[in-house]
Amino acid sequence: MTVIDVGTFIQALGLPDSCRVGQRVPKKLLLENSAATVADKRLIIDNIAEIQWIAALKPNTIGVPSYRDTRREYLEVAVLAVTLKGAVKATHRSHLAELVHRAVPYPVLLQLIDGQTQTLFLAHKRWAQNEFSKVVLEGGLVSAALFRAMPETTVATHLTYSEVEQAFMQSLSVTRQPQVTLYTLYQGWIDCVQALLAARLTGSYRMTTTQEQAAARRQALADYERLEGEINRLRGQAVKEKQMARQVEVNLRLQVLQAERQRIAQYL
Repeated sequence: MTVIDVGTFIQALGLPDSCRVGQRVPKKLLLENSAATVADKRLIIDNIAEIQWIAALKPNTIGVPSYRDTRREYLEVAVLAVTLKGAVKATHRSHLAELVHRAVPYPVLLQLIDGQTQTLFLAHKRWAQNEFSKVVLEGGLVSAALFRAMPETTVATHLTYSEVEQAFMQSLSVTRQPQVTLYTLYQGWIDCVQALLAARLTGSYRMTTTQEQAAARRQALADYERLEGEINRLRGQAVKEKQMARQVEVNLRLQVLQAERQRIAQYL
């Protein structure tokens, strides 16, 4: 595994000086705007060391128009870096990321730093159905750990680990994202992360070129993850199964799921 300096990712974004903020955000703001329960407050206090507001992408700072429709309004995109105090469970990392996203009323590109582990978290937002002034996450978090080694089997005939990561980093520059609106720009970053997730399964980093292709990849990633979970569960069941007839039944089911997984992989 290659360890990359935490600033490398921010540098890869190619953010102009006009949108740089470079300010520390008090944890108090996160506690006041996102922590609805005592457990959430304790999670923030015990695990977050520092919150840095890296940049604010607005029409007047990067020249990309704002966006508004019947579901949402994007006047700004925030780039934040949150450093944790020490090793944190994966479930706690995800929940901390959700709390940060919920505390900010506009879309966030979040870099969560946990020792040598860096994880990106993104999520679209929309107005709440019953409370127009409130903003909620839409569709859940899209996340990927950075600079993570891949199994050799996934890259034997395609890109190597370093090449996949390098291709991802080169695709991140703000100038390479769609510039139609702040919504399309933010979606461009989400598409980059999903391309990385797909490349870790196929060994080939490839950006989609149409909205239809991007939607098909999102669905394929979700289906692939679901099948992986089911396959792993059945493998564990097959090992424990004592009856021959049940072993055969489980193995046949495994073959069906593995064939389905292979079919879905063509959409990644």
